[in-house]
Amino acid sequence: MINQTKGYDCLAVKISREIISRIFRVVLIFILIMSLCACATPIGVKKVELRDSYKSINANALSADEISSYTKVLLKRFNLLDRLDKDTAGVIALLHEKALKDARRDILFALAELSFFHGERLRNAISPDQTGLDKDYFLMSSIYAYYYLYGRANENSPRPYDRRFITASELYNRALGRGLALGENGDWKFKKQVHRLPVGDITLVPIKNSLGIPLEDFQSFLAADDYEVRGLTTRNRTAGIGLPLVAIKKKTKQSPRGMAIPVTALLKIEGDINALSNNAARASLELYSGYDEVETMINDHKVPLETDSTTPIAYQLNDAPIWDLGIQSFLTPGKKKSELLMIQPYQRGKIPLVFVHGTASSPVWWGEMWNTLSADPVLRKRFQFWFFFYNSSLPFVASASDLRSILSDTIARIDPKGDDTALQQMVVIGHSQGGLLTKLTAVKSGDALWRSVSDKNFEDLDTPPEMKALLRKWAFVEPLPFVKRTVYISAPFRGSFQAKNWVRGIIKRIVSLPMDVLTLPYNVVAGNPNILSNLFRQLKLPIDIGNKLPTSVDGMSPDNPILQTLAELPVASGVKTHSIIAIDGDDIPPQGNDGVVEYKSAHQEGVESEYIVRSGHSCQGHPLTIEEVRRILLEHLKSVSVLPSVSPP
Repeated sequence: MINQTKGYDCLAVKISREIISRIFRVVLIFILIMSLCACATPIGVKKVELRDSYKSINANALSADEISSYTKVLLKRFNLLDRLDKDTAGVIALLHEKALKDARRDILFALAELSFFHGERLRNAISPDQTGLDKDYFLMSSIYAYYYLYGRANENSPRPYDRRFITASELYNRALGRGLALGENGDWKFKKQVHRLPVGDITLVPIKNSLGIPLEDFQSFLAADDYEVRGLTTRNRTAGIGLPLVAIKKKTKQSPRGMAIPVTALLKIEGDINALSNNAARASLELYSGYDEVETMINDHKVPLETDSTTPIAYQLNDAPIWDLGIQSFLTPGKKKSELLMIQPYQRGKIPLVFVHGTASSPVWWGEMWNTLSADPVLRKRFQFWFFFYNSSLPFVASASDLRSILSDTIARIDPKGDDTALQQMVVIGHSQGGLLTKLTAVKSGDALWRSVSDKNFEDLDTPPEMKALLRKWAFVEPLPFVKRTVYISAPFRGSFQAKNWVRGIIKRIVSLPMDVLTLPYNVVAGNPNILSNLFRQLKLPIDIGNKLPTSVDGMSPDNPILQTLAELPVASGVKTHSIIAIDGDDIPPQGNDGVVEYKSAHQEGVESEYIVRSGHSCQGHPLTIEEVRRILLEHLKSVSVLPSVSPP
């Protein structure tokens, strides 16, 4: 009996402990729940970093796979937010029907964003739509954005401070690129066409081409936004309406490498959203040159155009062989002739700005300066950019002769009547050896260059007529009447201290001059003993030269009498000159050098300005060099008495 009682007591104690344990667990769970509720209320805030907050506030269909808070508010108003992911196309259709009766702009903005959002999802789906439906929704996004920005409504036009104004402009631009990229490679096709969209038909008609070039002369039109730029410091864009394009011009004899031209495409919508539903909407597709046009008219208001001047430059330079062109032509100069590269169509009323590269170089090394200067709205509108390419291992007097001849022939060809006054205000900029060529466009040498190498009268030469004519072109120089300003950058007017005898010896062994140049000294010396002995003696070359002629590296020798004479020649009256001299280090002029050319060699008396940039020899891409060139060009514009009127080519 006692044992039985003890058993009951033990059982009671066990049950009591179990009850207490359960109560304790319940209390503990309750405390934990209360603690969690205290830490995360259904509505509250959390402190975040500024950039995270900015991204969250400004998130939209362009920046992420979500819609903006503005569109969410509108969908919530119509109880459509929960339906969005399940049936985006249905939500768009319902909102379109509401917009037919409700002219408020917030519905149009939501339609623009939702159409882009749906187009992106169709485009990036695991099994992308093959019917082109994604392009239809992108085009719808542009149309709705246009209605929001410029269409008639019961409300005032959106203000620039409204984030929807900026987002709608970007939706219009980007969606236009996706919606009209109908070619196999994503390029545009400009022709009259009817687009059958889910909400109605619209007819597109190309009606304006301000490029001055027939559309059939272009190979393709590519959206600039589809490309990432590398190698250039900045990507220059102007904000506005329209889609920046890279227009690829077909190759021709005059332009064997083709052209990549900045263009802006604009789609102007006629009629309202009701016209779209009734299949009566029309739109005009317009093209504007990125070189000069920066605004257009929409509903009697001036509207800025979106432009991209950098991507066409990078596209054109995205060609490996042209980067090797300079060194290849230096080593084998007979294989490539001098030429003037007009990388944009000639436009009447624009001043030519000619760039001349240096030794073993090519026009591609002007890329940074070209990109920066062409982004300046004033310079872009007033100048056209030309580039001179030459075989930089030839004697510099030969290359300078080519430059003068090609510039003269080009001016005569594009302006046979001589009535484009802008062509008579040419600016020539030369780097290194190119600076020597540049000066030789603006001097009257008389017989000074010839006398520096020979005591014999030129007319007494006993040599074949064609050889005599060639020597005359090299040694007797007249200034080009249309060159009004020159800029020398790191130019070795008194030679380069790097042009040592051993360097010149190596170059002479590896450089192969063309036959017409190789036979020149033989023909001249054969009938005129010692005619050029002064030149070869001072250059420390053997007088019995056989069939060898000094290369451009020999010409850079501080002992070259032709170079010394050129350094002292004054430029023609009416020509303004400027020097940009590089010094690599802290030396104060007249001390210092850039690693190739000493300050004393580059210095020129009588220039309008002399600017020192702390850099090595290849300073044409240095920001301060470019800024000084910009200053000079703006000064040149002030000196032009009559402002040229720019017109299409």
